[in-house]
Amino acid sequence: MYDKILIANRGEIAVRIIRACREMGILSVAVCSEADRDALHARLADECICIGGGKASESYLNVEEVLSAALVTGAQAIHPGFGFLSENTQFARMCQECGIDFIGPSPESIERMGDKSRARETMTTAGIPVIPGTLTTVKDPAEAKKSADAIGYPVIIKAAAGGGGRGMRVVQRPEDFEDLFRLARQETAQAFGDDRMYMEKYLGDARHIEIQVLADRYGNTVYLGERDCSIQRRHQKMVEESPAVILDDELRAQMGETAVKAARAALYYSAGTIEFLVEPDGNFYFMEMNTRIQVEHPVTEMVTGIDLIKQMIRICAGEKLKYKQKDIRLQGHAIECRISAEDPEHGFSPCLGTVKNLHVPAGNQIRVDSCLYDGLVIPPYYDSMLAKVIVRGEDREEAIQKMQSALGEFIIEGVTTNLDFQYELVGSEAFARNDVASINAMLEERCGS
Repeated sequence: MYDKILIANRGEIAVRIIRACREMGILSVAVCSEADRDALHARLADECICIGGGKASESYLNVEEVLSAALVTGAQAIHPGFGFLSENTQFARMCQECGIDFIGPSPESIERMGDKSRARETMTTAGIPVIPGTLTTVKDPAEAKKSADAIGYPVIIKAAAGGGGRGMRVVQRPEDFEDLFRLARQETAQAFGDDRMYMEKYLGDARHIEIQVLADRYGNTVYLGERDCSIQRRHQKMVEESPAVILDDELRAQMGETAVKAARAALYYSAGTIEFLVEPDGNFYFMEMNTRIQVEHPVTEMVTGIDLIKQMIRICAGEKLKYKQKDIRLQGHAIECRISAEDPEHGFSPCLGTVKNLHVPAGNQIRVDSCLYDGLVIPPYYDSMLAKVIVRGEDREEAIQKMQSALGEFIIEGVTTNLDFQYELVGSEAFARNDVASINAMLEERCGS
């Protein structure tokens, strides 16, 4: 096992990883930007090194500075968290070249699944159902439109090298295609430095269900149930649940076994997520694989009792999984709400400020993953997420009541957040009856789209 791990991230996920290291008796090294010198992760780690300016490109995305920090502190491994360098093939390879373990999958697996078009091809070869669409990337708008016409409208345009909802456009009518394609490609080039696109049939009434997998270096792979991530705004998840109430035991097992098959086709080890779209008739299709820990991983931890961060560390260190599929049992129902510094009354625009009068909820089966403290200054350079509230109840009804209680108790002053909005959403009749279509329609209206 490692003596020291560097965390190449910030915010609540960096704090989460630091705490896992502490519980395992592993020293932690934080990296921070100039804007994050007083951040919670910089304060909690055993060591902290400032690696650059406030912009992510000057610090958290600066591969050379991150690796230099690991080398100078003697860290034997780097945990990238999510975002930033977590799915960067070059970074994973450079870690290997420097003799530092990358706590995640192999560079080859990241590359194979990170390119969404190549991932579709890999899954098709493995016999896994994929959404009808292009098997190769497209760049020319006119040629892309011919493919869209063949697929049939509505279609969704996606970034081949992207993620996080960026570079995506839904096209309902042929006459809108070329303008929306150019917009999507422009956004993709700015976000990822790569303007290759691909297209899929848009399944508007499908649910977004993802399966959590764990795999070691010895071919042992298990699935840890599913998460329903269908409530989204601008393709960004807002609320996640486990288990998904739309799945019965038979479909859950079928999807789980398919996810294991997909992970093996990618020659995958570590924690990963296979994302599917599930139609009302029960047909499901591979959408993509996230080769990293997910924002919503605590939902799975709450219903399985398995610490995914610790498992990632153990797998990377060469340990075998101690779980067989028969050992995995889902207990109760968990819900996660993301709390962000944003203004729901003005299109969810990001907000700045200094946190004051902070009160974090607590109680039986209530968990808050956070980077907050009184006096924290919210910098303008990064994602607006501040915390995640996760609860577990014996069933969905109890989990909803518990989440309402927790959100109602949560106080963050000094910066505008979506706390009140999340409280209203979870307490709505639409949420109680699991009416995702109505909720997402409301979110689109609030976003001004």
